[in-house]
Amino acid sequence: MPFPVPLLSDRVLLRPFEEADAAAAHRVYGDAEVMRYVGAGGAVSRETTSEMITDYRRHEAEHGFAFWAVLDRGSGELIGDAGLEVTDHGTELGYTLARRWWGRGLATEAAQLCIEAAFGPLELPRLVSLADVENPASARVLEKLGFLHRGLTTVFGRPHHCFALSPDSAPAAGPSPGARL
Repeated sequence: MPFPVPLLSDRVLLRPFEEADAAAAHRVYGDAEVMRYVGAGGAVSRETTSEMITDYRRHEAEHGFAFWAVLDRGSGELIGDAGLEVTDHGTELGYTLARRWWGRGLATEAAQLCIEAAFGPLELPRLVSLADVENPASARVLEKLGFLHRGLTTVFGRPHHCFALSPDSAPAAGPSPGARL
């Protein structure tokens, strides 16, 4: 059963991706700088962007959650993704934002909404997240969110920090400002 989205905070809205999002999503996924630590690393083609959206929609249908489109609430612009995916490592939290939106705390805000959904209505027992060792900004976001470092793993041929969070170790900060689940 799909999780009831959108997820809202003061500055971002998370909702399922739609096929019509392909062009806007490609402005994010087609940027080599944005994608250098994501997946295999590097910009993806328009076709791959469309395939990613199809995969997100399939994952949502199968698991009730997925990577969701992140929109700036002020402008309505699609600025990236954030969400949850079942992987070999467990249910994994991830996020990717367009470059011009970096440094504003929006990745943390979007990820916090995902955590609240995971440990609230979805009742997931644990989340994991991976951060390329060359991407300290992502590791800082995870640490801010309360994730604990659990060692290193190799993914896509590169070393990654492995982080984990469970409901009993999550900070008891309450919902993010303006959050509505």
